[in-house]
Amino acid sequence: MKTIKIEGIEKRLSVLVQGSDYFRPSNYDKVCEVLDRYFSIGGNTIDTAHVYCGGESEVAIGQWMKERGNREDVIILTKGAHHDESGPRVNPEAITKDLFESLDRLGTDYVDLYALHRDDLSVPVSEIVDVLNEHIEAGRIKAIGGSNWTVQRIQEANEYAQSNGLIGFTFSSPNLSLAKPNEPFWSGCVSAEAEDCKWHERNQIPILSWSSQARGFFTGRFSPEDRSNEDLVRVFYSDANWERLRRAEELAAEKGVTAIQIALAYVLNQPFPTAALIGAQNETELNSCLEGSKIKLTNDEVRWLENGDVI
Repeated sequence: MKTIKIEGIEKRLSVLVQGSDYFRPSNYDKVCEVLDRYFSIGGNTIDTAHVYCGGESEVAIGQWMKERGNREDVIILTKGAHHDESGPRVNPEAITKDLFESLDRLGTDYVDLYALHRDDLSVPVSEIVDVLNEHIEAGRIKAIGGSNWTVQRIQEANEYAQSNGLIGFTFSSPNLSLAKPNEPFWSGCVSAEAEDCKWHERNQIPILSWSSQARGFFTGRFSPEDRSNEDLVRVFYSDANWERLRRAEELAAEKGVTAIQIALAYVLNQPFPTAALIGAQNETELNSCLEGSKIKLTNDEVRWLENGDVI
């Protein structure tokens, strides 16, 4: 499997990152089946978060790593400082609390990639970067990033870090997909727009994209008339996205692949490093993602898929 480099960690990251927002000890057999197969095809990175399944996702991953004895072979991306019913929690106390709880659940003394699940614009980046660097210095975190952070805030954080001899954000994890959202999935979520992608191209900071395949929009199971999935209708139903689906189907037919594989290839063929967080739950879905990750698209094909510009 193809890989990308993220500054701060030695191992290269596989371009397919296995999601775990359905992992629980109660479905541990499925967790093992998915993770064993994912690693057998060359994957090496698991995406999780402090809030996934009320913390059970991290517990299940920790159990799997302990049983397999493979912690040093696994790149763990976990996220913290998600808001709760009281509001935003992006502050040094919440970050530290969530990190220690995640480490305990995972059964490890460090995480490779640590991302802040949300942002809080009222908190100065200096406070956030300072506390994250304390954990880096202590060996608890290898590299830091933002999930659902704007490029403007990442830039601000990195300028502060550079001015103060600290380590800045070396990756970002917003939504990036061929289908462009009409509105955020959930409050505080960020999707990479055209100008954001230009910033990533200039800075060559990797994107680890969540909902990289637009929650199944490109599977062919949906149509403008089918409005049964309220979230999909709200976020992705638009004339422009139906045209993107049509173009993906056209290019897929030319290449002998599927439209959803073309949508994945779109994410992985950007002019800056990218990886795709995938929600594969069985061998068929994993194999589809693997084949999609191998598709090479030209810059012209990427632009045509996105905007309909002539190839």
